[in-house]
Amino acid sequence: PCAALDCRRDLGMIIAMTQIRTMTARDVPSVSRLLGESWRRTYSPIMGPETTARLSDDKHAPERLAAELLDDNKMSFVAERPDGSIAGYAMAAMDDRGDVLLDRLHIDKTEFGSGLATDLLHAVLAAHAGIPSIALEVIEGNDRAIAFYRKHGFEAVERRPAAHGVGGHASVIMRRLLSRA
Repeated sequence: PCAALDCRRDLGMIIAMTQIRTMTARDVPSVSRLLGESWRRTYSPIMGPETTARLSDDKHAPERLAAELLDDNKMSFVAERPDGSIAGYAMAAMDDRGDVLLDRLHIDKTEFGSGLATDLLHAVLAAHAGIPSIALEVIEGNDRAIAFYRKHGFEAVERRPAAHGVGGHASVIMRRLLSRA
C-alpha cells in the first residue's frame, strides 16, 4: 500500500515516486549542495563563475539555510526520492504586509522535464491558499525559469536591478494571481 504522493500505478505495476514534504534540518546539507550546483549551472553563463560561486556560497551556506528553517515567515519544501536523496527544493517567504515571494525553486538537472518543478510549485501554492497572489524574481537570462513560470500562469510585472547583489544585471518580477476558492 502506497500513499498518494509516494507511488503510482503504471500498467499494473507500482512505481516508487518522489515525495514532496516539508524541509527538515537533516535536509540542509543536501539542499545546500543542490542549490550550489543549480546556481552554478544556471547563473555562471549570466554572471560569470566567480560571482556566481561567491553569491551561492554565501546565500546557500548550510548555516544560513538552517536559520531559515527557524523563520516562521518562510516555508521550505523538498522533493525526496525513494532512496532518500533530495531531488528538488522550494522556499517561499511572507513579508510584513502578507505578500508571498517564491524565493527559490531548484531541481536536480536529472529531473528536468519530469514534472518535479511543477510538483514543488504546486506545494508552495497549496501552502499559501487564500492569499491573493504570489510573486517571484528571476534574473534576466534565466530563460528556462521565465518560460516555466509563464507556463504556470505568472506574468512579468516589473523589470528592476537584480536583488541578488549582482551589479549590472536586471531581474524580471513575475506575479500570479491565485484563486481564493
